[in-house]
Amino acid sequence: MEQNKMKIVITCPSYKRPKVETLDYLPFIRIYVDCDEYDAYVEANPVGTDIVSCPKGIQGNVSRIRNYILEQEFKNGADAVAVVDDDVKGIYHWVNKESKIVKTEEFIDFVYKYSVLATDIGAHFWGININADKQCYREYTPFSTVSFIGGPFQCFVNGGGDCWYDEALSLKEDYDMTLQQVQKHRVVFRVNSYYYDAKQSIQKGGCAVYRNMEREKQQFLALQKKWGKKIIQRDEGTSRSHKTSKVRKHEDYNPIVKIPIKGV
Repeated sequence: MEQNKMKIVITCPSYKRPKVETLDYLPFIRIYVDCDEYDAYVEANPVGTDIVSCPKGIQGNVSRIRNYILEQEFKNGADAVAVVDDDVKGIYHWVNKESKIVKTEEFIDFVYKYSVLATDIGAHFWGININADKQCYREYTPFSTVSFIGGPFQCFVNGGGDCWYDEALSLKEDYDMTLQQVQKHRVVFRVNSYYYDAKQSIQKGGCAVYRNMEREKQQFLALQKKWGKKIIQRDEGTSRSHKTSKVRKHEDYNPIVKIPIKGV
């Protein structure tokens, strides 16, 4: 879609989940699927859904399919490419202590507005808050420039800044992309008043096909080896400010990211 001469494309990689939940919210998304699953997706979704059949071997690795999407869309003249997960129920934002959904008919305007702002500050990559908790939206810091941008909603502008997903990191690719962008361009752009509602791999298909605790650990260690232990730290579930008697039942391999440059 075009908005004020900016060509905006909303894309959605989907794997082994023929019924795409995001279509209920964003019926105009372009869905990228494996060629062997194309017919199943056509049958499971409304007539006229924009479904792209990828060559064999592209799907099955979230980093590889995301790279393919960016390469294809920017080659075809896109100025901004948003990549959303296939289980996003909505994008919400805080207004006067009340959470409101970004309406379907307002979504392209939303992407356009913040793509322009991202461009104005020199960012090629932007996103929104990863947490719906109101306390995570700091009204005094409406935008962050060195904060993690999660995979359920990411947007690339002006060619994406020539950063590509690391295909060796098929579970921690969003952490790595944030770090790549900050390292190369010294800035990302996160809009803190907005957040997404998504299941994030609790359903079958997608990354859940190859996600398990051993794989999570391997991917965490690979990310830590790439960027160093000062930047990629383990979340031990404790706070320096107080002692806790709580015992974590499961290991957590979602890293704490410490980006060593100035910004918010």
